[in-house]
Parts: sequence; structure tokens; C-alpha cells
Amino acid sequence: MSAPEQSAARRMFEADRASKNLGMRLVDLGEGTATVEMAVGPLMVNGHGIAHGGFVFTLADTAFACACNADGRGVTVASGAEITFVAPVREGDLLVATAAERVVFGRSGLYDVTVRRDGEVVAEFRGRSRTLNGG
Repeated sequence: MSAPEQSAARRMFEADRASKNLGMRLVDLGEGTATVEMAVGPLMVNGHGIAHGGFVFTLADTAFACACNADGRGVTVASGAEITFVAPVREGDLLVATAAERVVFGRSGLYDVTVRRDGEVVAEFRGRSRTLNGG
């Protein structure tokens, strides 16, 4: 990945106040890939004593956003996404979301994100992207 493309994706993440306020950290960024981590805090736990699924979704969505903006094609946003929760997540867990581009066709793309805790898969996410300008 060229430096300008990587810089654009990193700038996007640095300006993402929602992700930053949840304590997310961009761990790795490559062409069509990204890894983002987040520790589950006490304000992220629901009435069942497990992490609210919305926070797990947000982590996966952030990794997805970084991956689909890492190629320099232009501003790329989500056109849809779905998640499957595989295992419960608890306060104190460190979650790692790894996103990978599957296919880009025209201005659209498909990306898969796997969310893990200590190597165990806890969720699988599929995102659909659309580039608004460029490409």
C-alpha cells in the first residue's frame, strides 16, 4: 500500500471520535485489510452480564471501514452489514477484529471481519461497501 493511501485511512481512523471514545486502537493496516482492537469496559455490559452486541458490531464495523478505505479509491462507506454472534463476550475481554476485502466490483465491495478473543472466534461480520467518489 502506498504511503498516501495508508495515511488517508489512518487519518480517517484518527478522526473517528466514536471509535476512539470506545478505546479502539488501529493495530494493522494493509491493502484491503485492517486489524482493530478494543477492551470491553464496564459500560459496555448489558443486563445479562455480557457485552452488548452493538459494541461488538461497532468494533467490526470500524475494522471494516479501515479496510475499505485503505486502497485510496476514494471515500468508501457501508451500504449494509450483518453480524453473527458466536460466543458471549465479557467485561475485561480484549477483542481483536480482523477485516479482509473479499471482492470489489465497480464502486461496491464485500468485506469479512472476524472478531476474536484470545484467538477464539466470538463473531463474524460481513460488510458491503460503496465508494462515493473516485474509483
